Amino acid sequence: MSRLDFPEYLEHLRRDSARFRDVLATCDPAARVPACPEWDAADLLWHLAGVQRFWAGRIRSRPAAPAEADFAEPERPDSYGELLAYFDEQSAALLAQLEVAEPAEAAWSWAQERTVGFTFRRQAQEALIHRLDAEQTAGCVTDLDPRLSADGVAELMEVMYGGAAPPWGRTELGDALVRIDMTDVARSLYVRPGMFYGTDPESGKVHDGPHLALDEPGDADATVRGRASDLDAWLWRRRDDAGIEVSGDRTAYDALMRAVSEPLD
Repeated sequence: MSRLDFPEYLEHLRRDSARFRDVLATCDPAARVPACPEWDAADLLWHLAGVQRFWAGRIRSRPAAPAEADFAEPERPDSYGELLAYFDEQSAALLAQLEVAEPAEAAWSWAQERTVGFTFRRQAQEALIHRLDAEQTAGCVTDLDPRLSADGVAELMEVMYGGAAPPWGRTELGDALVRIDMTDVARSLYVRPGMFYGTDPESGKVHDGPHLALDEPGDADATVRGRASDLDAWLWRRRDDAGIEVSGDRTAYDALMRAVSEPLD
């Protein structure tokens, strides 16, 4: 699957951030976020403001890695109105940084891909899912963009739950091949579940667990089929599996499910 063009990512980031803000502006600050019940609407607003602040900083200071101070949260505003204003400031800063940056330039990320382009993609997907969170919190859900959702499914498979192993780790892929059909965009992904083994030399943290890798088309052992928007929201734990069809070898499907079992915020 090909990615979206970078101007498209930027436009999605702009639109979904604005929709996120507009929905929360008239929402009860104490309303619970269905997918993240430990959060209320004010927490959700604070979260995305912080994410966009952090990544604006990464582009501004590229290609330098973040300092310890960059991970520290600033003082949280007291009122909901101040939270909204803070979000406006941080969202505008991220957009401004990306508008003048070249996607191919080197920039820090936590993934193997360390370019400005990673932030274009990751922050468009971040805004999309949290826009859905905001809409679910306020009870006014609208459709997700099919092409961005399809790219979101691909990002989940190749970055969030999979991808190339870092130099200090290794992957062992299984024999099962799973095809993911996205019916509304007529695209398919082929995914091979496996395991990752490694210990991060910087933190000393062990990272052994299920892993995924995109593969070439082939004879799939199991198929997962649905609209890209439904699959993206389902894999992000933002909806149930209604309308998603599963066929083939159940053990292959179960291997996929183990790999995507870690919750994502």
